[in-house]
Amino acid sequence: MSVRRVTGLETEYGISVPGDPGANPMLLSAQVVNAYAAPATGSMGAALRTRWDYEDEAPLRDARGFELQRTAAHPSQLTDAPARGDAHGRRRGGAGERGERRTAPSTPDVAGAEAEDPTTANVVLTNGARFYVDHAHPEYSSPEVLTPRDAVRYDRAGERVLLEALRRVAATPGLTPVTIYKNNTDGKGASYGTHENYLMDRTTPFTDVVRHLVPFFVSRQVIAGAGRVGIGQDSARPGFQISQRADFFEVEVGLETTMKRPIINTRDEPHATAEKYRRLHVIVGDATMCEVATLLKVGTTSLVLEMLEAGALAGGPAGDLQLSEPVRALHEVSHDPGLTHLVRLRDGRRMSALQLQRAYFEAAAAFVEDRSGPDTDADTREVLALWDDVLGKLERDVFSAARQVDWVAKLRLLEGYRSRDGLGWDSHRLQAVDLQWSDVRPEKGLYHRLAARGQVDRLVTDEAVEHAVAHPPEDTRAYFRGECLARYGARVAAASWDSVIFDVPGRGALQRVPTLEPLRGTREHVGALLDRCATAEELVAALTGS
Repeated sequence: MSVRRVTGLETEYGISVPGDPGANPMLLSAQVVNAYAAPATGSMGAALRTRWDYEDEAPLRDARGFELQRTAAHPSQLTDAPARGDAHGRRRGGAGERGERRTAPSTPDVAGAEAEDPTTANVVLTNGARFYVDHAHPEYSSPEVLTPRDAVRYDRAGERVLLEALRRVAATPGLTPVTIYKNNTDGKGASYGTHENYLMDRTTPFTDVVRHLVPFFVSRQVIAGAGRVGIGQDSARPGFQISQRADFFEVEVGLETTMKRPIINTRDEPHATAEKYRRLHVIVGDATMCEVATLLKVGTTSLVLEMLEAGALAGGPAGDLQLSEPVRALHEVSHDPGLTHLVRLRDGRRMSALQLQRAYFEAAAAFVEDRSGPDTDADTREVLALWDDVLGKLERDVFSAARQVDWVAKLRLLEGYRSRDGLGWDSHRLQAVDLQWSDVRPEKGLYHRLAARGQVDRLVTDEAVEHAVAHPPEDTRAYFRGECLARYGARVAAASWDSVIFDVPGRGALQRVPTLEPLRGTREHVGALLDRCATAEELVAALTGS
């Protein structure tokens, strides 16, 4: 029994040009990705020009037992091919049918001059992550990690990657300086995602996933919401709410991610051995700056999944918490920073989001004690302790959780401005403060200012984050991917979550090395092999036996 689970976080960053609201976000995002890759030379430069391999992606396969026809899919769902954007940055979908070899074209000139198609900017990083343009945003997809703390560390590494890319854009003649935010909405009706991915046992009935995770996700925002000025998708109603994303969800279950957004996403694309694993693709969370909130977002979900897989949620305090109107409840909880609203359950009971979270916590604490007792690992103990602590603070005094939870810290800042200057919730100044909270620049971002003053709790050191920018985690297959790029970048033709493809002399075809088992390819598994192989040719020969 443990929170340790193969996990990855994807963040689409907000991007803008001060004073130019009509700037093309797709081209701006391509500038950002390509500027990060362009200056590197030698093996590092070769690594950052490695292409993404789309061969084994299947975004239209549904966990409910069918596959959506490509002709019926919205273009934004066709993530198994390079995206194209029109002059306004709108996604046009991918070309090619499944089965073709599809790798993104070579990295274009960062200034955009004579570029083949800069909107296909897509690089694989030596830490095992993917950095690319998705839905007119620069997206950082973290490498696979095993612990909630490593999820925090590599999520923070993504912020450093975006910060460095922003600085390189600003320093490059001919490029348009941009501002980048780790948030989820522009406040004018557009939303962009922060997705979580959890590898889980395929034998777990998907009906159980829906039954038990919907109430959990609806209530989880009270510990992991990023906070937002404005109510409604276009912020038409003045006010403050807990979640940046909640108002953009319209259905309980579905395959879409950019329209008719569902609380439970049914994409069945494991990027691993399909007979063994399901990848739970969670799109209902916010981009969080507070490290405790990020750790709890991942850690609590991992605990609930552990109970779900073990069949331990059928009874006990979290046994039957199905909601009468889940989407409505998601919105209502977000709109209630006072945390007093009671949502209706299917059995007629009414509970607050805090009470729902407390029920899940009590079930998890009892489950861990029963299964592991004194042998419970440190990661699991940390998640349980922080979960209990944050819930207790929110139950006693919301603002006492300001060091740990984004929406509370942001609300305290905003209330300070409101009290000092007599501002109403419809004030544009408050909207500007909301946006500035997530600015990735340390000298501008309000979260970073609080962190510099010691006013938020930190879990990982700056040194550990800097190391994670360039180096992969050592306990998942991301180690093999990242190390191959760092050591043999010039010979890595393409890579994906479940393969690394080499182009070596003397071989008649590209050499694909599958990595379908996420817990193989670790440092323990392949570290000595990589150390013995000075070249990609030697590695391929060792792997193929020829």
